[in-house]
Amino acid sequence: MSKQIAAIVIGIIGIASAVYAAFPKPAIVQKPNEWTLTVQYEHPRLITLEVPGRPGPERFWFLILSLTNESDHSEVPFIPKCELVTDNFEIIPAGFGVPKGVFETIKLQYQGSYPFLESLDFADNRVYRGKDNTRDFVVIWKDFNLKAKEVSFFIGGLSNETAVVEHPTKTDEHGQPVKVFMQKTLQLHYRVGTDPALREQAFLEFIDLQWVMR
Repeated sequence: MSKQIAAIVIGIIGIASAVYAAFPKPAIVQKPNEWTLTVQYEHPRLITLEVPGRPGPERFWFLILSLTNESDHSEVPFIPKCELVTDNFEIIPAGFGVPKGVFETIKLQYQGSYPFLESLDFADNRVYRGKDNTRDFVVIWKDFNLKAKEVSFFIGGLSNETAVVEHPTKTDEHGQPVKVFMQKTLQLHYRVGTDPALREQAFLEFIDLQWVMR
């Protein structure tokens, strides 16, 4: 490795380290006006479907969330921001490139367990207090890079806890550090099983769950 390349790599690592070091962690005890939905979930699964108008079958990953408002608030908003992120830097927003028929297939498959299963394309974002008002959602992503060894599913919109940090390198027109706004987000982290050539048999091995500011 040349000195110039080495310097670039070291610089990138330094910037990344500074960014992550600056990230705050969610509060252990939230403030009185803050809330976080109680979450139960099914581990992500792979589904392969024939999509009308597209050549050949396509693969999608999905997970099911059950959200309950156990806060002191009579209702709280669920405004989801869900992303799939791999260890080789691929970021896929939920719903991107996913035909509506995929949700309909999953809903039919789980109608016995989740008769009121919803997609993220909902009209009412309110989650009312109490277990009787629990809402079930399915989050769907198109398949990710075959070379990925690990993958994280980030589910945002589950809490109103936020934080603001200063970007380590970007500045505004006044030369001041750009403010970065983050929200308490659920991260589900998995290891990808099977060889890429056997993608149809792929499974995810659970690593951990944590709440992060993102």
